[in-house]
Amino acid sequence: MDYQAILDKYYPQEENGEYQSSALRRLLLKHSRQVADRVLYICDHHKELPVDRQFLEEAAMLHDIGVFRCDAPSIYCHGTEPYIKHGPIGGEILRKEGFPRHARVAERHTGTGLPGYEPETLEEQIICYADKFYSKSSPDHVRTVLETAQSLEKFGAEGVKTFLAWAEKFE
Repeated sequence: MDYQAILDKYYPQEENGEYQSSALRRLLLKHSRQVADRVLYICDHHKELPVDRQFLEEAAMLHDIGVFRCDAPSIYCHGTEPYIKHGPIGGEILRKEGFPRHARVAERHTGTGLPGYEPETLEEQIICYADKFYSKSSPDHVRTVLETAQSLEKFGAEGVKTFLAWAEKFE
């Protein structure tokens, strides 16, 4: 799979899409690369995990593909949908492109999983976990496990518990 071609289709180099901006493209690529690098680090340091390394990198690079359709001006997104829907929107886009496995990652990476969209496979869990360390609002800051757990507290204790269990498994 050529994930770069899909990114270029939805986030073109030129500012010619209705919701596109070069600033959004740069932010998305930086964030996605951060997540992909952490995912690959987990793969390389946990050889006991039965995961598909190539798929993990592709899915990490595409997990936020739906953000352009959301309304989040602070991160250059000028769509009409609430930001919380970027995962399911990304899933819809990737299914349309013929990548149902990647679509599941996109729709299951938000928080520690939205109701009905909890990460199930090991690959989904790893990408969801890795994503929590990087905020598009503060792209140069890498959260610690403690900072990440604290950032999840507002969504309830169950999400924090899930995240900390992943930290035990993936750190």
